[in-house]
Amino acid sequence: MFTGIIEATGKVGNIEQKGGDARVFIDTRELELLDVCIGDSIAVNGVCLTVTDLPGNGFWTDVSGETLNRTTLSELEAGSQVNLEKSLLPTTRMGGHLVSGHVDGVGEVLDRKDAGRSVQFEIKVPDSLAKYIAEKGSVCIDGVSLTVNSVSGATFCINIIPHTLTETIIGSYKSATRVNIEVDIVARYLERLLLGDKASSTGTQAITLELLKEHGFTR
Repeated sequence: MFTGIIEATGKVGNIEQKGGDARVFIDTRELELLDVCIGDSIAVNGVCLTVTDLPGNGFWTDVSGETLNRTTLSELEAGSQVNLEKSLLPTTRMGGHLVSGHVDGVGEVLDRKDAGRSVQFEIKVPDSLAKYIAEKGSVCIDGVSLTVNSVSGATFCINIIPHTLTETIIGSYKSATRVNIEVDIVARYLERLLLGDKASSTGTQAITLELLKEHGFTR
């Protein structure tokens, strides 16, 4: 688990293609690794990855074909900047929100504009994720815990303060930038819970008005 508070930005040093999978080296630069062991988890642009080797100036990790297909990690190349966060400890300050590092989909930056000293971004998510995005709710973008300012359909807006712009890769976002999206974990599990006994059924499972009536959530 993570908090969505980025500890440092790193750089992709090397990518080795492995028959549909990939082995990636991340130069962690300012991120302290003395307390990291092989087998530990580090979030890279919001994707929970396992440390497989620690040569001293960074770490190697294996990235499966499933992860490459469902996230923007497949678009990385040597020199790409990435957000980094080590997995949380019981003593970690919960400055963001609980983040699992399991990306739900890829969104796209539609617009960027100045808003005082901050920058406002408009981001579109896949239609299937729109129901999980709520005004003043939490969303994780490339591993960064953020508050949703407003929502319109599958599009939402966020305001990024100067500190976050300089300390994460968000400062480099422009129109058409693709980003990893993780929705609030509570919303994800709540939807599944509302299905009740129907969760064990195969086929399409969706929260409908009829289902809500059946379980007493509406009249």
